[in-house]
Amino acid sequence: MCPGSWFASILLALAAWPATGQEVVVLSNLDEAIGWLESENWWGAEKHEQQLQVPYAMITGISPRWQNTAQQIPVTQKKEVFYRFMLPLIMHANSMVLDRRARLTRIRDTMASGHRLEPEDLDWLHRTLVVLRIADEDSVTKLSGSIADLYESVNQALYRLDVIPAGLALGQAAYESGYGTSRFAAQGNALFGQWTFGGKGLVPEQQRSSLGDHRIASFRWPFDSVRAYFLNLSAHPAYEDFRRLRANLKAAGKPVTSLALADGLIRYSERGQEYVDTLKSIIRVNGLDIADHAVFRDEPMRFLVATENEADADILRDRIEAMRSSGELEGIIARMRLD
Repeated sequence: MCPGSWFASILLALAAWPATGQEVVVLSNLDEAIGWLESENWWGAEKHEQQLQVPYAMITGISPRWQNTAQQIPVTQKKEVFYRFMLPLIMHANSMVLDRRARLTRIRDTMASGHRLEPEDLDWLHRTLVVLRIADEDSVTKLSGSIADLYESVNQALYRLDVIPAGLALGQAAYESGYGTSRFAAQGNALFGQWTFGGKGLVPEQQRSSLGDHRIASFRWPFDSVRAYFLNLSAHPAYEDFRRLRANLKAAGKPVTSLALADGLIRYSERGQEYVDTLKSIIRVNGLDIADHAVFRDEPMRFLVATENEADADILRDRIEAMRSSGELEGIIARMRLD
């Protein structure tokens, strides 16, 4: 990727956020990144008996340089850098899930009380049902003709859309992307190895013709990959076992943990049970379950942008401020959906 396109992807990713007043931290090398983590008290061993307090700091891209850098540092350091920067993205996705579940619950309560839904709620509900594959574009509006069917559809949405333990997502991201070092991560911010068809995405080096024109989905920035992963586990028929296991654990009053839900992902990979066993080992060995109940610190959201060197960092800082001053960020934000 040339420097120009790298800058462009960073700026587009940064511009996508739903506000422009937050702090932007530009980091030009690994030492700066680790120094920033240390300054935030977000580096080193954590106490598992304490709730993990996470800075609300969101990475906006994976530097192509990370592939080489990760090979030159200790494995423990590579892992920690990856987990520290990934966790806020996953937690933000879960916060979006909780917001949408709250709205679905309010809609269900309104229907149960016999009141009509506001047009904006009905329209939002229709879009949500399509996204979650509960209805398609042609049939979704027909649901409104039957209160019972619509009510059941809301229940289905609440069943499908629920929190994914952060430790599980961290483990899968590490496994599927090689701690962010894979070609797919470097070229397409692809962290979960999700397939796509129709001629889009990154072509695997050993693409099997028997599987059709399958490719690895690429994304504008890392959070898009996280969001797609959440949607995949929430809606794809292959992960019904995962959703059923999660619902059964909740209904029985049992903890919904990373290790417990990993058993529902036997169809995530062609490796089947071997994949699940490896994933559970990653979670155990790295103590990722500590992230399952992590919370954000009480602070504004911030953004982290990586560049290739200090000169590029200075240029990028100036360009970010120019975009902020000109109002260009607001124009891009209006065309994005990340809240």
